[in-house]
Parts: sequence; C-alpha cells; structure tokens
Amino acid sequence: MANNYSALKRIRQAKKRTEANRRNITRTRTQVKKLQKAVAGSDAEAAGKLVPVTASTLDKAVQKGILTKNGAARLKSRLTRRANALAK
Repeated sequence: MANNYSALKRIRQAKKRTEANRRNITRTRTQVKKLQKAVAGSDAEAAGKLVPVTASTLDKAVQKGILTKNGAARLKSRLTRRANALAK
C-alpha cells in the first residue's frame, strides 16, 4: 500500500483514467460491431446510417489515444467499402 500522499493521489488518478479508457474502448468496439453486424446481415439502410457514426467514434478514439491514426483510417476504409458494396 502507498504510504505517502503523492502515491495515493497517483493511485486515484490511475483508477479514474482506467475507467475512462475502458468506457472509450467499449464504446468504440460496440459501434464497430454494430456496423459489422449490419453489413453481415445485408442491411444496407442500417449500414448506411451507421457508417458516419462509426467513423466519428473511431476519430474520437484516435483523439483519446485508444487507436492509432492509421489503424482507425484502415478500419474506416474497410467498413465503408463493405457498406458501399451492400448499397450497390
């Protein structure tokens, strides 16, 4: 156990940051899975609506340090390509 005030503060800060990161990771994964499910189910309308929402979520994940810039771009590209293939 920590035995000084600065160490106790660091423990509190780490706990807060861990919870925030976990929320952001969960939000991102859930949004990606929703879009993947719509694409897998051949639901072009739902996929079309989910693409911009998912792209926004991925961009926010990059800002928060959850994903790398190129990783998010690659994922957005793949998901958008699949959703556009359904629309045709």
